[in-house]
Amino acid sequence: MTFAAQESTIRASRRLHEDILSLCGEFQKYNFIDEGDYEHYDVKRGLRNFDGTGVVAGLTNICNVHGYVLDEGDKTPIDGELIYRGIRIQELVRGCEAENRFGFEETIWLLLFGKLPTKRQLDDFTELLSVARELPEGFVEDMIIKAPSPNIMNKLARSVLALYSYDENPEDQSLQNTMRICIGLIAKLPSIIVHAYQVKRRFYDHQSMFFHPPMLHHSTAENILYSLRADNQFSPQEARLLDLCLMLHAEHGGGNNSTFATRVLTSSGTDPYSAVAAGVGALKGHRHGGANHKVLQMLGYIKEGVSNWEDDEEIAQFLEKILLKEAGDGSGLIYGIGHAVYTKSDPRAIILRDHAMSLAKGTQLEPEFRLLHAVERLAPGAFAKIKHDDKVMCANVDLYSGLVYQLLGIPADLFTPLFATARIAGWSAHIMEEMIFGKRIIRPAYKALVHPQPYLPLAER
Repeated sequence: MTFAAQESTIRASRRLHEDILSLCGEFQKYNFIDEGDYEHYDVKRGLRNFDGTGVVAGLTNICNVHGYVLDEGDKTPIDGELIYRGIRIQELVRGCEAENRFGFEETIWLLLFGKLPTKRQLDDFTELLSVARELPEGFVEDMIIKAPSPNIMNKLARSVLALYSYDENPEDQSLQNTMRICIGLIAKLPSIIVHAYQVKRRFYDHQSMFFHPPMLHHSTAENILYSLRADNQFSPQEARLLDLCLMLHAEHGGGNNSTFATRVLTSSGTDPYSAVAAGVGALKGHRHGGANHKVLQMLGYIKEGVSNWEDDEEIAQFLEKILLKEAGDGSGLIYGIGHAVYTKSDPRAIILRDHAMSLAKGTQLEPEFRLLHAVERLAPGAFAKIKHDDKVMCANVDLYSGLVYQLLGIPADLFTPLFATARIAGWSAHIMEEMIFGKRIIRPAYKALVHPQPYLPLAER
């Protein structure tokens, strides 16, 4: 590029920047909603009632998330329960551990069909997933390598939509065809995220990329570790821990943001590829699946700001500074603490913390796990002191999941994509349930606050 061309590009960029700033000013001049109007018009902001409970928008047989008891309008905190098709997550995890088996494939079956599989059913289903892992011919080259993305979640959403073009029958909305598409997506997501990460490494990080074909007889967790690592090596303990993460993230009720997004799109009559891509987009947000990134960022601030990681008083004081927006990222939020439903405890966080601590013991990450455990213990007290609110709150699964992935040598770029790889099991179950039983497009109302104004001819404005 010549010097004159460079100057022209710079001037055009500055002009665009100035124009955008001007347009933002124009938007802010004529767009405002008073906070008090939400209460005045009884708006269920975020589809939440004023007591914090969710607005009931549908019925489901798939999952129950239980964190409190309502008694004549009073909310009583209880230990959190996560129940897949009537089975508590603790029982599901213990059952697989007792038989020394991977549990994610069994969890997928349970969520999709409603009952635990027999050994024959589980073996056949695991083989079906293995066969379906292979991406279409030319897909990696055309859809991933030729269009790298700095964010794997965006690449994942685009890839899911692109698979529509490789499907000879994507619009048939029969149960049989929807089941076929969903199982294909469940099987292919691990391959997509690993390939997308390798291309991102090469294009943006200027590192070597390598592709390993999926292994037919590996579990989902084993295949992820096998394909992600240059030497293909992993320990059984590492694979079990990743499998546990997938089980814990597989489903969380129809009201969570990404699952609700898939149900909203499905209710319109669109195809499963579009619905799943919407779920991926929703999960990317830092208020949802991207929260574990924020936890690790916060942990970095704490490590720098606290000299003695064993001193509860010093840690508590730093947490108070975070709440006062004097430390951390300035948001005033302690990431990984608090949940929309859970009050006294998040069962996923407890299971993950206990398993991870055993694997981290004696490693360089043990002090960091202990520090996060201190955050879990001390954050409610700091919140009560600064906010003057005795709200019961607990650690959520995001407090520990990021550090668990670090313990497994999984790069931060894949934290949220792995969440999606697990949650597509729940998304698929909800897509089929909404398709068969919903029978009505989801369309909530918005109160319009616009005031009448006359239309003026262009010359008079």
